[in-house]
Amino acid sequence: MKAPEFEGPTDPIAADNWLIDIQVILDFMRLTEQEKVLCASFALKKDARHWWRTVQMRRDVTTMSWQDFVSEFRTMYFNREILAAQQDEFTSLRQGTMTVMEAINKFEQLARLCPELVPGETEKVRLMMKMFRSDIAKQVSAGDSPPTRVSDCISRAIRAEYWINRDKEERAQFFKAKKEEKAMGKQTQPRQNFEMNQKGQPRNFAQGSKQFGRNKRKETLLARVSQETTLRKRLLVEMRAIVIATQCVPSAGENTREYAGWDQMLVTSVVKKAILQRTAL
Repeated sequence: MKAPEFEGPTDPIAADNWLIDIQVILDFMRLTEQEKVLCASFALKKDARHWWRTVQMRRDVTTMSWQDFVSEFRTMYFNREILAAQQDEFTSLRQGTMTVMEAINKFEQLARLCPELVPGETEKVRLMMKMFRSDIAKQVSAGDSPPTRVSDCISRAIRAEYWINRDKEERAQFFKAKKEEKAMGKQTQPRQNFEMNQKGQPRNFAQGSKQFGRNKRKETLLARVSQETTLRKRLLVEMRAIVIATQCVPSAGENTREYAGWDQMLVTSVVKKAILQRTAL
């Protein structure tokens, strides 16, 4: 089993991760204290190897226990300045754009480096709730019994994130469908389409519909006038026939001028009466 190598990065989280990984492997191999120190020293590379040589120069590493190695390692890669910076990052950690699991992993890494800031599970839950986004923290703390254990807090946060993301997706799909429906409605409106007329100019169907209505009303009016004119002519012919048949007026050959005036007056009176009767109907 190959142990993970460590090159001495300045990132304390990477150093802590290496220390945890190498300790798991050494415990699995069931080595003695001195054998653990020897195997761990072989995994040190580059800057970390130079640091280990300085340790060998000032103390006897052949009798060093594993706890002494861990203490030397933490003194080098977890100095006071680095720990102070990690504490500031831990207390100001916020979820932001990270997912719940990404934020929790970051929280746990910093918590390992700052154990004095999380003396108990209650304080850890409080800091974790402070880290979550407001929409998630609101749902996690909802109800009659807010979380008091870290595992309960994490499970509630994961469920809250799921339903919040699902609600956002459904809202986005709803507004997208509305937008597409509105766009399709504009494209399918026939009154808004334009074509070219005989002069090569765009023709609006809405304006054409108005013109069609005016032409239709004009045709109806002309038909009514034509009908009234035909009725007037027919009544005139009938009245002349009646006058001649009853011999109420002289014939056309005797006094044409008097006949014409009397005939016009009589027919006009009869036509007006007929028109009034027709209008009343």
